[in-house]
Amino acid sequence: MMVSIHLWKYLEAIHINLRFLGGCGEVGRSAILLDDNVLLDYGMKPAEPPLYPVGGVRPDSVIVSHGHLDHCGVVPNLMDIKPDIFMTPVTKDLASLLARDTMKIARAKGQVLPFMIEDVRDFELHTYSIDYGTGFDASGYEGMLYDAGHIPGSSSIYLENKSGSLLYTGDIDTRDTNLLGPAENLPVADIAIVESTYFGTEHTVRSKLERDFIDSIKDTVEGGGWAIIPAFAIGRTQEVVMILEKYGIRPYVDGMGVDVYKLLKKHPSYLKDPGRLDKAFKDAFRVDPRERSRLMDEPCVIVTTAGMLNGGPVLYYLRHIHDDPRSKILLTGYQVEGTNGRMALERGYYEDRGRSVQISAQIELYDFSAHSGDSSLKELVTQQVDGGCQLVVCVHGDNTEGFASWISQNLEVNAVSPVNGDQIYI
Repeated sequence: MMVSIHLWKYLEAIHINLRFLGGCGEVGRSAILLDDNVLLDYGMKPAEPPLYPVGGVRPDSVIVSHGHLDHCGVVPNLMDIKPDIFMTPVTKDLASLLARDTMKIARAKGQVLPFMIEDVRDFELHTYSIDYGTGFDASGYEGMLYDAGHIPGSSSIYLENKSGSLLYTGDIDTRDTNLLGPAENLPVADIAIVESTYFGTEHTVRSKLERDFIDSIKDTVEGGGWAIIPAFAIGRTQEVVMILEKYGIRPYVDGMGVDVYKLLKKHPSYLKDPGRLDKAFKDAFRVDPRERSRLMDEPCVIVTTAGMLNGGPVLYYLRHIHDDPRSKILLTGYQVEGTNGRMALERGYYEDRGRSVQISAQIELYDFSAHSGDSSLKELVTQQVDGGCQLVVCVHGDNTEGFASWISQNLEVNAVSPVNGDQIYI
């Protein structure tokens, strides 16, 4: 049931309407409609079958924050109305790669295709590549993209017109990593829509995290086990391979992460150190799918998709090592509820080809997250409020309600946590 939230008594000088189609109280299928004609992200949530944004939309403009499925995954589905689409050049290439892979996976699983190849081609034709700091017009809003530090090409979106201004952080990371520098300082807006993924949780100091990760890998292989490192193809695989190279470990790399590396090489200005990334992948062993079986001949380190164990080459390797207590599955990021990764962590099993498989191999989680932690999120919001922001909207997290409550109580500003289907009239 759709709920309307009226806030004009609080924000009399602003006239903006927001409709939340996904990503509220959850991680996945982000989609926010502004004034009925500007769509911010349009993604899917990994599940069986995948979950899509709620309600129909007919936007004139679409702005995509970054190239992860939960933010860009179903944009090609909108091509019957031919909207203007804006994103960075890297995001455009990543979204196109993901769209083709989505169709491939849907066919393999016998699922209904979310769009056709003609839609993907139209998506590419109707997308404007926008660099950071370059202004653009989206249905009467003046827009600007800022480096969000999350994955290559990721953006925070700033929009402004005579009715007011809005900042959508997208997924944001204010820390320095091997692959990327931190997010840019963001302009203050009347309304800030802020991700909440790690509200209440601080990340382990990266230097300690890397050392613990490397020590565990070395102990595993020296003890006669395989170190299987599931990693998201975009951003995480490249970060992990760079970490391994830094500590003198030559992994095997399997899956889409290699294709993404090749794509990122075309956009060196969006990387912190393209030379280091190139060296890391040249030192690694790239896996020919026809030769996966030989990797099982002796213990080794394998970085492979999918990062949440839902499909991809990782399932091949799990079939070989799931019952080997000497081996390890080293998860490297957030595991969405309902995915194999979350089930493996919490219950010790995963689903493969319609059956539940118990895991005897060791399972460890290393928080190589590309999202800001609790203190960074609070600092970001505090900067917005100190600058004059009048409303904070918390999205993209398991405890958005808790974040909104903290903001209201500590920063004396109106903060809300919508649910999917809600509208906010300002």
